[in-house]
Amino acid sequence: MKSGPQQTLKSIAVLATLGLVVGLSTAFATIGFVELVGYLNDVLYISAASRAQVENDHLWLITIAVLSIGGLVVGLTLQYCVEQTEPIGPPETIYAVQLHERLPSPVSGVSSTIASILSLGCGASVGQYGPLVYLGTLVGQLANRFSFRLPDVRSIAIACGVAAAISTAFNAPIAALIFTHEVILRHYSLRMFSAVTVASACGYLVANVIFEHPPLFLIDFEGSFRGVEFFLFGLEGIACGALAVLFMKLLQHSARLSRRLRIPAALKPMIAGFLVSLVALQIPEVLGAGQEVFRQATLGGIYSADSLLLILIAKLLVTVLCIGFGFAGGVIFPALLIGVLFGALFALLVPDLLLDDYSGATAYAICGMVAVMSPVIGAPMTALLLVFELTRSYEITVAAMLAIVFANLMAHNWYGRSLYDRQLAESGFDLSMGRERAYLMHHKVVEHVTDSLPVVQHTASLAELRAQMNTHSTASVVIVDSDRRFLGLVFQNQLYELDDNIGVSSIELQTGIEFNQYTSIWEAMETMRGYIGVAIAVVDSENGRYLGSIPEAVVINAYLDAAQELRREEYEV
Repeated sequence: MKSGPQQTLKSIAVLATLGLVVGLSTAFATIGFVELVGYLNDVLYISAASRAQVENDHLWLITIAVLSIGGLVVGLTLQYCVEQTEPIGPPETIYAVQLHERLPSPVSGVSSTIASILSLGCGASVGQYGPLVYLGTLVGQLANRFSFRLPDVRSIAIACGVAAAISTAFNAPIAALIFTHEVILRHYSLRMFSAVTVASACGYLVANVIFEHPPLFLIDFEGSFRGVEFFLFGLEGIACGALAVLFMKLLQHSARLSRRLRIPAALKPMIAGFLVSLVALQIPEVLGAGQEVFRQATLGGIYSADSLLLILIAKLLVTVLCIGFGFAGGVIFPALLIGVLFGALFALLVPDLLLDDYSGATAYAICGMVAVMSPVIGAPMTALLLVFELTRSYEITVAAMLAIVFANLMAHNWYGRSLYDRQLAESGFDLSMGRERAYLMHHKVVEHVTDSLPVVQHTASLAELRAQMNTHSTASVVIVDSDRRFLGLVFQNQLYELDDNIGVSSIELQTGIEFNQYTSIWEAMETMRGYIGVAIAVVDSENGRYLGSIPEAVVINAYLDAAQELRREEYEV
């Protein structure tokens, strides 16, 4: 339905205000997060500059103490201040937005964010962009408390917060905009797009105009590629896809190993911190998020092939250990760094050996960066735009496009769309077949049970059955025992020529189709293909008690209402 000019202007003003308020608030919070992590890295002797000022005789003790004690503090914070006792990140945001469900409490969200700052500050090998996504979610959730009189204001506000956080951190507003729609929202409605664009632009302006926050890297690529190099970029993409799958599977195995260990959850990050500190004494590049290593590997010519391989393996393993054993942090930047290291190594091992003259290590490092990251988070378009925004090079963007495509094809066939989707699927929310199916799988038929079918005890007579059928104008009756356990159904055609004094126990009860408390609307619709009847019994699968019945029309209406709600969210302006 079209709106008048006054309503249109009001809608534009509200969307712009929402994007502006959430965008600016999130941008300042993001800058504070990043600066605080940097301050802790300097104070706790994690950064390369601060470590250079410490004598080697004391450096080993400081490294072990900071990571071990930091891990203990993180573990205690998560144990006692977070509802789920685990770090909160993008999967929780996706779940809340897609299903319109509540987020963890603000106390849990703030505590998880503090745990992320401590994890990054004490040198754990985790990423900062995942926690920043949830920081944006927190700010958006707070904005929902204000009355904007806007449909779906909660989802819009959360999306604005996520976009502003990524835009501020990456200095890439377009990539942040697409990331929010590609990973969090999973659709492109004009109303969402408008507010999120404003918020993303606010993040970029705060980072560049107010704080002059440096971008992730700066390059000046003026070369060109030989034709055969495009084949090599595709080959690199395939290898990066395999590496991304390895990274995601190792993360899952590490988390399972952590759950199997019979030690207090609060101590697990401390154990991981101690082990990481031992590795860091030999390979200090594994400490923290690794921005400095990232920039040096991107430029090329600083690390040898042996050094790149060693740092790559060490970074991969300590990241898997830190995240699996409970340090709070994300996987986005570790995936970027692992991809950069692999891309730089690939440049030294493949083009350098096959070609007399090639474009240099930088292009291969950048292609590796996004070719590993995009399958991990399930965002190929975001990765492509990130390259273009950070390099401003059309040539490198085309090369990255090839690597991204082949990496995602490889990873999707071997693993699935993303690590986030796999984590959500393990918790019972499967997005692999689309938003609509996931939404309908989440909502259960037990939410719609009715008393449309009369209920009769198994000790009743046929006269009572006929009376119930006449009263409720139905051709079927539910039979239960004295504990209300479901025994079956009796249909009217079974009563022909039978005496009223005969008991129900003398009749063969019909079971037919039945649902339980876990049956989803989607499963009910699939089960009812070709079904002919009035209603279906809903039974508790644990004790067999009859919960009620659900008519076929109620299931169909619930299905249509849910589908219509999703369509309205996607297409209404």
